[in-house]
Amino acid sequence: MDTVRRLTKNISVLFLSDILSYIFAFFTLTYSARYLGVEGFGTLSLALAFAAVFTFFLDLGTDTFITREIARDYSLAEGYVANMIPLRIITSLVMLGLIFLISHIIHYNQETIVIIMIIAVYTVFSTFAQIFFDIFAAYEKFEYTSVGFLLFNILLLVGILLVIRYGYNIIVISSVYVIAEIIILLYAYIICRWKFLPINYSKLNKLINWGKWKELIKESLPFSITSMSFYIYTWADTLLLSILISTEVVGIYSAAYRLILIVLFIPGIFASAIFPAMSRYYYTSKDSLKIAFEKILKICILIAIPMAVGTTLIANKIILLIYGKAFLGSVIALQILIWSSVFTFSRTGYSNVMAASNMQLTVTKLVIVAVIFNIILNLLVIPIYSYIGAAIVTVLTEALILILFVHTLKSEFSVSRSTKINLIKGVLASIIMGIAIYYFNNLNLFLIILLGALIYVVCLILLRVLDEDEILMIKSLFNKF
Repeated sequence: MDTVRRLTKNISVLFLSDILSYIFAFFTLTYSARYLGVEGFGTLSLALAFAAVFTFFLDLGTDTFITREIARDYSLAEGYVANMIPLRIITSLVMLGLIFLISHIIHYNQETIVIIMIIAVYTVFSTFAQIFFDIFAAYEKFEYTSVGFLLFNILLLVGILLVIRYGYNIIVISSVYVIAEIIILLYAYIICRWKFLPINYSKLNKLINWGKWKELIKESLPFSITSMSFYIYTWADTLLLSILISTEVVGIYSAAYRLILIVLFIPGIFASAIFPAMSRYYYTSKDSLKIAFEKILKICILIAIPMAVGTTLIANKIILLIYGKAFLGSVIALQILIWSSVFTFSRTGYSNVMAASNMQLTVTKLVIVAVIFNIILNLLVIPIYSYIGAAIVTVLTEALILILFVHTLKSEFSVSRSTKINLIKGVLASIIMGIAIYYFNNLNLFLIILLGALIYVVCLILLRVLDEDEILMIKSLFNKF
């Protein structure tokens, strides 16, 4: 029960603010895509993908590492901040140089290169803010991270609306990302200094240990390679589409893909909320670790399956509502890509257990296998099947990662028989919901979503899928509203 209460507290703190954040992100996506059109939106998406692929040069995997270590010993926080700031300055310069060089080698046009560099600068400020967010996470003060994320999305939406109001171009839109992130960096710094570390710069200077950098990078290297691998397989398809096909195709594909990335905030909430606790449970209570793993696994899958079924059936309505007729080509991409989220949701528990259990090297090896699989398959498929092939490869890659994770942990973290039965019931409830959605497909989109959700929840209740602890967790979430 203590495990469930701790998880419920952390998840509840994140849930409402993240819902609001992604509502703002959703409108930012909608207005940006409609204003820029397919090709302009493709260029912006390409820049965001390009910068994301090189983000590992910035953090070197240290974010996950320092969160884990500080969660175990709060006294380490000041020393890590002192060493991370100068290290990140150096890695930022390396990343910016590489992006500038490679974007010229690929021969993108001048405007695209400018936009890529602006977004790269935004990424730099973002990773500096992340240092302070790592401190918040280690102390399990997720409300400060959530407020920062919410504030960024509000600033971004307001900035985009002003750009549209005054008719500015895509370069100005890119600059809005930089301005918003600078404000968030200031916010994170002020909160960290006020609530956690009353930063003394003369003392920080003494804490800088050049020899410590080698140890920090060495310990974080598996996280870095894992992070790099995830970034590559997440964004490689976008980059390859821009090189092998066109920026316009990137816009069609990204319109669907960005929607998938938005819904991934749900397992992201669970992952952020449980990681510090799991890091402690690894040393203090293996039983609590197993309970946390199985609860999160079950809930994530029960959310993902009906979402995938419903989206497949109403993808056409979703794309038309959000993007308009210009993006109708995104419908089939969304219908395919939504199934990748089922595998992503499902591996949340596994990835957190492995990170908390010092298995980062194992994770790295498994993800590298998936990256090689993803890139080879994309190179073979994209020239023939374009963005539809890229979408299928994304689903297959996510499935492969989940299979590898499950196989690695099957002896110690096997799923209990009761959970398997309840997941089968969840699939049955999703099928019943899907039949209803198909039958009432002529209704308004929002009515369909409401009806589908209602039918699914009723089926879960009638089939007794959730136990008392899980019902308590869900009630606690809704009580936060």
